[in-house]
Amino acid sequence: MKDAFIQEKCQEGHPNWQQAIQRQHQLYSRNNDIRTEFERDYTRVLHCEAFRRLKHKTQVFFAPRNDHICTRMEHVFHVASVASTIAKHLGLNEQLAAAIALGHDIGHAPFGHFGEECLNKLLPQKPGENAPKRFWHERNSLFFADYIETLQDPEGRAKNLDLTYAVRDGIVCHCGEVDESGIRPRSQAIPLYDIKKAGSVQPYTWEGCVVKLSDKIAYLGRDIEDARRYHILDMGAYRQLREIVTECFGFTTGKTVNTTVLINDLIVDLCQQSSPEAGLVFSPAHFKFMNKLKSFNYANIYRHWRLLEFQNYATVVIHTIYRLLSQTMPYVPSQKVGFCLKQYPLLGATFEDWLVKYTDYHPEMRSRLKFDTIQPVFDLSSQEGFNKCVIEFISGMTDQFAIAVHGEIISF
Repeated sequence: MKDAFIQEKCQEGHPNWQQAIQRQHQLYSRNNDIRTEFERDYTRVLHCEAFRRLKHKTQVFFAPRNDHICTRMEHVFHVASVASTIAKHLGLNEQLAAAIALGHDIGHAPFGHFGEECLNKLLPQKPGENAPKRFWHERNSLFFADYIETLQDPEGRAKNLDLTYAVRDGIVCHCGEVDESGIRPRSQAIPLYDIKKAGSVQPYTWEGCVVKLSDKIAYLGRDIEDARRYHILDMGAYRQLREIVTECFGFTTGKTVNTTVLINDLIVDLCQQSSPEAGLVFSPAHFKFMNKLKSFNYANIYRHWRLLEFQNYATVVIHTIYRLLSQTMPYVPSQKVGFCLKQYPLLGATFEDWLVKYTDYHPEMRSRLKFDTIQPVFDLSSQEGFNKCVIEFISGMTDQFAIAVHGEIISF
């Protein structure tokens, strides 16, 4: 219902307000800022380099050459649009919802969720069949927001983004893969790095919960549209889509399921059904439809043989880069990693720049570039620390950059 959540809005006067706007470090002030705390977060994400790279990161289809296929950047704007619409209608803080949505995927690996799985397998796993993943993009997005991404302050010094707790929490808790309806925020603020599994903890704010559902609304419909453009779906799949609509809603539809209509209907249903008492909830028909649509996408799109073939290639790309960079550790004490990689100028220059900025690899250079205003992130004295450094470097790559440096490595 319209403004049904107005009393739950994350704003001054709300019991959780002070915790929601808390930052790890105080931001510098320009003395003439007209933005709210969450608007500052939105623009800080917008200007960071990890966000810029999303335009060349996989959403579903790897390294697309078609300009009209959704990339990770377009996806986050879709999520921001959906989340802002829902938040505004329900009376929640649309600025907070937009900021969370914009930053929720800045730590995504190249090659989408499959790239995430590749990097996770490169990290040593703790014993136990149910051991949690050590690399998952929700946590990595928080890690990038907290430690990797920087902006220059008025004096030209590198400063971390230092986002508010509410935005950071929404980022790490945004997992839209969990099939839920009737979600509501948790009541307690917790240390965010204590969260060990994606989707295991609900967001701290209603706005974070809105983004979590908006993520799912945004990707389900658009993935079908892109699959149609690439002729991934056959006539049997279109027939199955029509049967899903008939089963859930009791009426027939045309040849296709229109993406914008699908997204609009899910937004409207969520807004009509939700209340602070019931939580953010879909009607039974729409909830059933979402889950069946997700199953349809997995069966007909995400497991399509062309995507599976590319996954084999993506594995080779990521593992080749990782193996090569892992061999450069002995050159760290002499500051000759770049020299070691001289045959691979693109990879060598960017990896050495990464070492300078985020480690104690070259303190003088770090100070000269005004990076000494941020704490070193990786400990290069241990193999584990160096491997973590390499994995995070790879996680920041775009599809195209990873493919380019792989070509540099294997070319003679």
